[in-house]
Amino acid sequence: MDYKTLNEALRNNTSPITLEECCGQRFIGAGLSDKNITIHGVPGNALGAYLNGSTIVVHANAQDAVGDTMNEGKIIIHGNIGDAAGYAMRGGKIFVKGNAGYRAGIHMKSYKTKVPVMVIGGSAGSFLGEYQAGGVIIVLGLEEKNKNIIGFFPCTGMHGGKMFLRSECKDVKFPRQVTARLANESDMEELKTYLIEYCDLFGYNINEVLASPFTVVTPDSNNPYKQMYVEN
Repeated sequence: MDYKTLNEALRNNTSPITLEECCGQRFIGAGLSDKNITIHGVPGNALGAYLNGSTIVVHANAQDAVGDTMNEGKIIIHGNIGDAAGYAMRGGKIFVKGNAGYRAGIHMKSYKTKVPVMVIGGSAGSFLGEYQAGGVIIVLGLEEKNKNIIGFFPCTGMHGGKMFLRSECKDVKFPRQVTARLANESDMEELKTYLIEYCDLFGYNINEVLASPFTVVTPDSNNPYKQMYVEN
């Protein structure tokens, strides 16, 4: 079944849906509201794009642009995800048990009262949080041993939002426009509110997860990001 036919069938179905042997169809659940989908197999690019309040659960990997510009709802991935996850997401939650590719959280922003949250259980690739303007990105590195949990050039152009990294990040080079510091007690209390649901979903002990040091990254008001384009 091609992705257009599949999505039309999803829109016309009023009950919870399970897709078996999914094989790369794009845009599954795009713009979907108030319908829940369980997927076995690997969905294609832009899973849950413009999602408006549904829950999508994938029991495998997912490809690029998961949650592209999503507004509300949840996307739960029991495997890994490709590049540009959460591209311009402005609400909702993306929970990933495994790793994420390049540019996770690129252009993420808050919209009115909505605060998007992305939690990555493994590692994230380079350019994490590129141009992040709002929301929260959390990288836990739960399965990583003796390596950085994020790639090169994190937070490039970051000018809003917040990032929590489960590491002291001693070997990570952050750009001048952000402040990276060890989390304090208040930070950990905030972090816990984001991780309760994640740990319940994937069977982690939240106290064990929070026992490790975390680095908090936020924009630096003393060295603000300078826009690429200026008025003539």
